[in-house]
Amino acid sequence: MVFKRISSSRAKELVEKNNDSVLVDIRDTDSFINGHVDGALHLTNESLSGFLSTTSKDSPVLVMCYHGNSSQTVAQFLSEQGFTEVYSIDGGYEEWYD
Repeated sequence: MVFKRISSSRAKELVEKNNDSVLVDIRDTDSFINGHVDGALHLTNESLSGFLSTTSKDSPVLVMCYHGNSSQTVAQFLSEQGFTEVYSIDGGYEEWYD
């Protein structure tokens, strides 16, 4: 299973149109606390096992980091864990609000 890359504008559309989609933010805790997209889950090493056990593998998962680089590694990991529709958001949080 391989993840897909998606633009921030396309990611916004997917989140708005699909109630099952899950937006995860992998930035550090301080950055997440200081600002994040409404509805985004903060995915950390501590929250990962809970996320893996409670999130439907069929839900679209969109992974956001700062600029769209680290999210690719996490998106690949989630794909390897059996999630069927995983996206890495190009441009990350910075581009989401541009």
